[in-house]
Amino acid sequence: MKNRFHLYGIGLCWLFLTGTACSKAPVENKIDEKEEQEAPKEDGPTTLADIKLELVDKDASDETAALFYNLKRVAEEHILFGHQDATKRGVDGDGMEWANEQHLPTVATEKSDVKTVTGAYPAVYGHDFNHIAGFFEPGHSWFAYERDIARQLTIEAYDRGGINTYSWHYGNPVSKGNFYWSDSPVKAVSRILPGGDHHEVYKTSLETIAAYAKSLIGTDGKLVPVIFRPFHEFDGDWFWWGKAHCTVTEYKQLYQFTVEYLRDELGVRNFLYAWSPDRNFNTEAQYLERYPGDDYVDLVGMDNYGDLQAGATVSAAAQKMKIVSDYAVQHQKAAALTETGLSNLGQANWYTAVLLKALQHQPVRLSYVLVWASRKDSFWTPYKGHPAEVDFLSFKNNDYIYFADEMPNMYQLP
Repeated sequence: MKNRFHLYGIGLCWLFLTGTACSKAPVENKIDEKEEQEAPKEDGPTTLADIKLELVDKDASDETAALFYNLKRVAEEHILFGHQDATKRGVDGDGMEWANEQHLPTVATEKSDVKTVTGAYPAVYGHDFNHIAGFFEPGHSWFAYERDIARQLTIEAYDRGGINTYSWHYGNPVSKGNFYWSDSPVKAVSRILPGGDHHEVYKTSLETIAAYAKSLIGTDGKLVPVIFRPFHEFDGDWFWWGKAHCTVTEYKQLYQFTVEYLRDELGVRNFLYAWSPDRNFNTEAQYLERYPGDDYVDLVGMDNYGDLQAGATVSAAAQKMKIVSDYAVQHQKAAALTETGLSNLGQANWYTAVLLKALQHQPVRLSYVLVWASRKDSFWTPYKGHPAEVDFLSFKNNDYIYFADEMPNMYQLP
């Protein structure tokens, strides 16, 4: 694995002596020099004990604390690239979908669309607790195998140095239905809070997550750190926890109880807690309307597909990234573009002309960007032979972007 992370002495000397950046080829859409200037670096804590004081969980594992520290450090100069279900499913060059669920008990764990095209795994692997802590029928094929598959892929990602993040498309715990409001239009938030008639149902789901989290043991014998991102895109109305279906106070209480129960009652020590609305804000005040508080959040983020569609001018997305980044820097948080992408990549140069341009439009400190999971009817990274393949390679080769072959050791202090 290449490790070019903050080799400050060598890197800066080389930069000043040659006047050039690293050997990666620049992309076509350069930004202005005034936009290229970095935000000043901050002097942060330098010991694990000091780092843990900044975390939601002061008793987090050493590897989890190191991950938090390195997420912030890498964001000073680079951004990590991530892919949802990166080694779980994807699209072959013939347009046919592959999925590891179909290959049990032998799981093709080495397969990755990103690796097939670029030769490298993504730095960040997205997963979901949907079929681990949810309400699908026991005979459902995903429900039957999801836990073992997800555990295996998560551990393997950690073993190769990757970062794991889990969202939670949680089925409605009152109706035992889908996570989409249109499919399960029953108000649930108030009823799963302490004192509610379905509070014990919710606690059982959290207990399932806690047991799973404690089962994630790498080959080094350590707990695998996870960035846990519950109840995302809450500023929309499409999920049962969305803004139209609960009050501001109820949403905050739900997030806070989730953290407290996992951390204080169930003893989960390998979670960083992430919080991310969709793109429905233009100011910091709007962004923070349902923020549960610094004591409950390690990583602030944003999901944004709508401002980054084909042909986007990117300024709106860039300004929202800046709001997220500025808050993170000011409050000692990590930050990320937690979901984005262009379905089926109808714009062949989307990665460099839209995504990269937005990320570099103005100085921001985002630790990673994650695009969504690929399947044959909706893919978010190109397959071999797709018109976007060349552009994706240019994106990968840009010095700002880190894939797995260039990322630092995220689980030790440098």
